[in-house]
Amino acid sequence: MASPLLTPMISTTPPSASFSIGSPHLTRSLSSASIEALTDILRANSSTSSVQLTEGVVEVVREEGLRHANVKLEARQYKTHEFAVLLLECLRSLRVPFWSTPEITPGNISIHKVSGSLTNAVFFVSYPSVRTSRTVLLRIYGFSSGSLISRPRELHTLHILSSQYRIGPRVYGTFENGRVEEYFKSTTLTPSDIRDPTISRWIGARMAELHSVDIEVVENTSPETRGEGKGWEIGARKNVTSWLGPAEEVLALSSVKDTVRAELDLQTFKQEWNKYLAWLSTVDDTHNGSRRVFAHNDTQYGNLLRLQDSKDFVDEHRQLIVVDFEYASPNPASFDIANHFHEWTANYHSDVPHLLNPSRYPTYKERRNLYIAYLGHTGTSGGETPMLDDAELEVQLENLDKQVRYWSPASHAMWAIWGIVQASEYLEGNVEDFEFDYISYAICRLAAFRREIRALGI
Repeated sequence: MASPLLTPMISTTPPSASFSIGSPHLTRSLSSASIEALTDILRANSSTSSVQLTEGVVEVVREEGLRHANVKLEARQYKTHEFAVLLLECLRSLRVPFWSTPEITPGNISIHKVSGSLTNAVFFVSYPSVRTSRTVLLRIYGFSSGSLISRPRELHTLHILSSQYRIGPRVYGTFENGRVEEYFKSTTLTPSDIRDPTISRWIGARMAELHSVDIEVVENTSPETRGEGKGWEIGARKNVTSWLGPAEEVLALSSVKDTVRAELDLQTFKQEWNKYLAWLSTVDDTHNGSRRVFAHNDTQYGNLLRLQDSKDFVDEHRQLIVVDFEYASPNPASFDIANHFHEWTANYHSDVPHLLNPSRYPTYKERRNLYIAYLGHTGTSGGETPMLDDAELEVQLENLDKQVRYWSPASHAMWAIWGIVQASEYLEGNVEDFEFDYISYAICRLAAFRREIRALGI
């Protein structure tokens, strides 16, 4: 899931989604690194029940190994000639492939706006009259994005995954208030697509390849800080802990109804969460289904793209591109898989996009289909299938499914607390006509968390 700012379903021909555009998928834009800032904002305004995300200077974010252009682009001026001049200067300074030819002039650049919000303004940039030019994705950061997203971490993750592992979009470079990314001629998957047995196997294979990434490389740890509890913490536990305080502050706003506070009951949730974690520590198997991996944590259909030129791929699963790594972090593999299975129950284009439908959760046969592809690509980046006899395979399938079941409530808990914090903008402004009901979403996810821990005997 991710948060609206809901954007329309996009077919990428050429207006298409290449990174965090797609289904009215919820742009999940809260990182644990930004929670302290949001908490301070909430506390500072507690007397007036008003949360003000004030405009300010956008943070300049650079990454070692990426070119940087000393250019600032104003998103609101994208239709002007001056914007095109600066943009072309930026692309040439970053040495973006195919954009240095003298045939390309500012007057004939095509700039197509895909989305715009406080977090990002995203454009597809092309030069149709020059056959060798290629479309690129231009992302201009919004003023509030620094308070919601850890831009340095996001950029570092993108660069490492694309440059060292060929996962996700390539980042061509950065400029003073944004970055230029690779564009994929693709279509965004739909709720029915991820249920297709073939596509589900592709997702399992792609997930296994991401899980083969070295956590220590992405987390940039030293020999002294390697490992869980030293250089990094698992995201599921860390996020819930980090987001609980801001969630409590949001629910303290005067616009929140007492019935909502009672239904969510965060004080009881804290006790339930701690009891669940204590139980989880007795069944968590880090050697099998819950080995620690670098996880995407948000593999909903809107973050999965299918390339249109699929005939070019020897391995058919590589026509799938996973995008939007804002919430990527170390986690148990079983958490990432469980989170994906919960996305089978979501439809962000329905009349009730905030509600999950448990009846659409994959059957064991459907889960097994993904597991087999996942296990066949685990530990490899080249798609080579480890040799397992039937008995060994069945044991691994059973172990993985158990661990997915054990970590499943954690997904509900994390996104429930996230939903509460995301509701702040609407609650503090008493907005009634909102695009996505974050509070109802949080209630749905928290009810599912409680239902699942009861089923586990907790």
